[in-house]
Amino acid sequence: MNDKTVHEHRLTLVELLDGLVADGMVDQADADALKAERRLHGGKLHPLVVIADQKWRHQGRVLNLEALTEWFAGRCGLDYLHIDPLKIDFTGVAEVMSSAYAARFGILPVQVTTRDVVIATAEPYVREWEAELKHILRKDIRRVMASPQDIARYLVEFFNLAKSVKKAVAKGDVTAGVSSFEQLVELGKGNRQYDANDQHIVHIVDWLWQYAFDQRASDIHIEPRRDLGIVRFRIDGVLHQVYQIPMAVMNAMTSRIKLLGRMDVIEKRRPQDGRVKTRTPGGQEVELRLSTLPTAFGEKLVMRIFDPEVLVRDFRSLGFSEEDQARWQQMTGSPNGIVLVTGPTGSGKTTTLYTTLKQLATPEVNVCTIEDPIEMIESSFNQMQVNPAIELGFADGVRALMRQDPDIVMIGEIRDLETAEMAIQAALTGHLVLSTLHTNDAASAITRLLDLGVPAYLINSTLLGVMAQRLVRTLCPHCKKTAPITDEERNAWRSLVAPWKAGEPTHLHHAVGCLECRMTGYSGRVGIYEILLNSPDVRRQVKPVTEIPRVREQGFREGMRPLRISGALKVAQGVTTLEEIIKVAPPSDDE
Repeated sequence: MNDKTVHEHRLTLVELLDGLVADGMVDQADADALKAERRLHGGKLHPLVVIADQKWRHQGRVLNLEALTEWFAGRCGLDYLHIDPLKIDFTGVAEVMSSAYAARFGILPVQVTTRDVVIATAEPYVREWEAELKHILRKDIRRVMASPQDIARYLVEFFNLAKSVKKAVAKGDVTAGVSSFEQLVELGKGNRQYDANDQHIVHIVDWLWQYAFDQRASDIHIEPRRDLGIVRFRIDGVLHQVYQIPMAVMNAMTSRIKLLGRMDVIEKRRPQDGRVKTRTPGGQEVELRLSTLPTAFGEKLVMRIFDPEVLVRDFRSLGFSEEDQARWQQMTGSPNGIVLVTGPTGSGKTTTLYTTLKQLATPEVNVCTIEDPIEMIESSFNQMQVNPAIELGFADGVRALMRQDPDIVMIGEIRDLETAEMAIQAALTGHLVLSTLHTNDAASAITRLLDLGVPAYLINSTLLGVMAQRLVRTLCPHCKKTAPITDEERNAWRSLVAPWKAGEPTHLHHAVGCLECRMTGYSGRVGIYEILLNSPDVRRQVKPVTEIPRVREQGFREGMRPLRISGALKVAQGVTTLEEIIKVAPPSDDE
């Protein structure tokens, strides 16, 4: 159907239902029943919304609003667009028209280029605005079809946000475009600050947090550049640039967030840490850890988002297999000794330790932690934070904790010999100690302790075991597809699992991409684990000059699975992809 031949009108329920019946997507009887019902009750809802509420199915797929909008877009010859608020330059699109004009016609500008403007509409046969806009803007107009609910929601949000940015710029444009060094001089001279409590800035910060929570972001980066501020979200371990904000507004946003985090708003020359507790739109409490860093163009702010639900997750949802869980609980169930978790930054070590401590923290035991900084506040632990300003380091913290009658001690990280010695002292005096190290695999943790200066005999008498871990992205359940394994994939699989005898799959799952996963093909992350128990035979390999390959081989003989084999099992189960394991897990041999 070519919509240029159709007279100007708003969509009706009757024409949509007739189209669905004609395309064999809805039964005539169901269509007639809905027509009769709406004649009796009327209503102001968009007809696509009315039909979506019926939850009819076609070829096993629910005819929801997205599916119906996409169907009708194809029927009237328009491209379908799912509006992603993170990909829209709201300050740019708000310059195209007023919010009143957009509301009058139910249209929303979604992209502006030098040649054309893309306008989303849910009324493809209302076109009186098109010629008028083309004349005013002197640009081509390209129409796309979008969900009426998305247009109604974002029409309000985008224009309100753009208005807030515009007014914030108008108030703070005195220092816009000035380099960070000049800003420091000016602020020092005039003692002038942006009003961090300005209602427009409050609105922008609230909106930023809301969308970070909606998109499952783990970190928010606010980064100054020469002319603009950049906002990026880390989603499933990957950074996505989402907004560009005028520098004046970005500075005010940073001040607002520092104020909420009880940080020194004036001080911009040294790094600072803080934390904020807020609520998601659904009412769930979320904690944000703040960190600032002075850069060439100004103050960079990173907010790490901590979900309290992490603390109540079980080991299975973290990615532990039954065998992994049994080996881990064998170590952490001991009354005394040291348990280490290793891996690079962002590999989920803290989440594993918190989940473990949460299960161990019964009313009968005293769980104490020394952290830098405290990642998540948990009422069942006694948590203390490292504070270099008063010379309270990890070793001093453990020394203080030992006088607090602890049963279980968690040390955020063993960084030096003094902290390692305090951990060993705690283990020797009957306490269970959990801590982290930065090493590539489990066996390397032993050489790291030896390198720090810990004698081999003390490692053997206190170390219960080591677990290395990584986080891999999991395939989106809505769009992943299965295909027979190719020769190239077969070779990659064999190099991944060699020299272990692991069965070869005939099919592999692949990432595709859909609206649910923001076209990445992945949704969420899960852990892969390598657990080395410090058995009598392993201890025999730990000497002042230890050959790590021998420790590793002994661990394999006793059932330790290397990270790549743990990952290969996740690939075989359809949880993740071969590419993801090869990218994330280090080689399992000694090459």
